[in-house]
Order: sequence, then C-alpha cells, then structure tokens
Amino acid sequence: MRHVTTRRNVLRGTVATVALTATAVASTGGAHAATSGGGTGPSIGILLYDGYSLLDPTGPAEVLSRLPDATVTMIAEKRGAVRTDTGDVAVVAERSIADVDRLDVLLVPGAGDRGTVAAMNNQALLRWIRRIHRHTRWTTSVCTGSIVLAAAGLLDGKRATTYWASAEYLRSTFDVTYLPQRYVRSGNIITAAGVSAGVDMALYLASLIAGDETAEAIQLAIEYDPRPPFDSGNAAEASPALKEKALRLLAASQV
Repeated sequence: MRHVTTRRNVLRGTVATVALTATAVASTGGAHAATSGGGTGPSIGILLYDGYSLLDPTGPAEVLSRLPDATVTMIAEKRGAVRTDTGDVAVVAERSIADVDRLDVLLVPGAGDRGTVAAMNNQALLRWIRRIHRHTRWTTSVCTGSIVLAAAGLLDGKRATTYWASAEYLRSTFDVTYLPQRYVRSGNIITAAGVSAGVDMALYLASLIAGDETAEAIQLAIEYDPRPPFDSGNAAEASPALKEKALRLLAASQV
C-alpha cells in the first residue's frame, strides 16, 4: 500500500507538534479567561491601510493565529485587497471597519511616509481606532503604527516605541515618552519598534493572553530563532552611513 505523505503526516511525526498540542490543550482555559465575554478565544483585528509594510501585520498574524481558539481578521476601510508600501503585494481585508465594533485585540501596522501620513490624517480610521480601543483588552501597534495611535490620541502621556527613524517625530510631535526598546507596554497599549519587532511583540502579547508556556510553544512551532548573518539591526549601534543607506533603500522600494 502506497504511503501518502501530507503536511499533516509530516508534522505528526515531530516532537514539537506533540508538545504544542499538549500545551495548547492545557492552556485553553487561560486563553478563554482572557477574552471579553464570548467564551471562546480572543478576537484579534489587524487594520490594513494603503501603503502598510508587509511584515507589520503578517508577522504578528502568524503568531497570534496560533493562540488556542483565536480568530484573526484583517480589517480595512473597505473590504478587499490592500497593497503594501512597495505595491508588489496585497493582503485581503475580509471585513470593513463598518463591520467591526468590538475586538479583544487591535493591531495597527506601520507604513512608509505616504501610508503613515495618509492614515494619521484619515479621520474615519482614527475615529474607528478610538471607538474600538474603548473596549479592547489590548491595543497594539508595529513600527510607525504607534504614530497612527498617537494621532488618534491614544498615546497622550504614555510611553511608546516606534521605527528608529521616526522616533524624533513621535517624541517631538506628540505627548509621548519614546523608549528605544523592542516593544513597550503602557497600560493596555503595547507598541513595537520597526517591522520585525512585531513578531517579538506578538509573542509577548501571546504570553499575556495565554501564558508563557503557550507563547514559548508558539515560538517553537514557528521556529522563531533568529540568527541573522549580520549584526546590523540595532539603530543605536549603526553608523550614520549605514542608516542613510537603509533609508535610501526603503525610499527607493516604496511607491
């Protein structure tokens, strides 16, 4: 009899999957307790807007969609495909902001200059963010998404982080104490630094929702063990020339 190899069959043979399954079952009660009254897992909404950076929503979605019984939904001003800052990729928003009035977790991604400026001046989006925030357990951002939260008035008097090149703008424009950290919690708001920091923030958020063991198991499940070939990801240690080139590359890749 021919053996049919499927992804499910392959994963069944791994110790990691067995451990994750056991942990998820044991931790389901904790995840349920963290929701806002539905009796199931947390409802997580990720806001998309034109010009967002691809990893900002999708990195955290990869982590948070593994939480027991969680639902992760992409939301935009209108349903449909929303393009990234490079214009090369689009992610589909299944619901519009008009469809959503309650979430347990809201995540606002960052974008390039064009997308961030448009979002922070989009009064419909800002009103929706404020309305949703009134009922969330956690309101979060990645990269310059914290500037959008600040424009909505959610960061007044709070500590936050953002993309390294936007730190001075955040600090000087709003009543925000900028901290150069990978992620910063201030009450029920958690902001992440640039792009890839969203994965770290999402794992931290997963631990708050479902406990450290489940978050650790998710980290193992997605094999998040970063060992980049270069030690150049920390802006505090980067040379002015490298910073300038990084920003040139970003600008050149965006539409």
